[in-house]
Amino acid sequence: MQTFPRPSEERRYVERRAVDANCPECGGSDVKAYPVLSEGGWWHVVKCQDCLASLTREPAPALGSYVPLGTTVK
Repeated sequence: MQTFPRPSEERRYVERRAVDANCPECGGSDVKAYPVLSEGGWWHVVKCQDCLASLTREPAPALGSYVPLGTTVK
């Protein structure tokens, strides 16, 4: 028995915030910030959307946006 409803969307998307910057690799101005799951876990990245060069890449919380209840109760 499944306790969670199936998503109504065919695909899931993450919100990408526009960043006022230029890419040092290609000079493009379409730069966005968003979370990424890759080797080593979750990362907050700022990437050029034209050539996919990473401008910054910082570790994010180990479980991404999921916050276990026991860690927030005081």
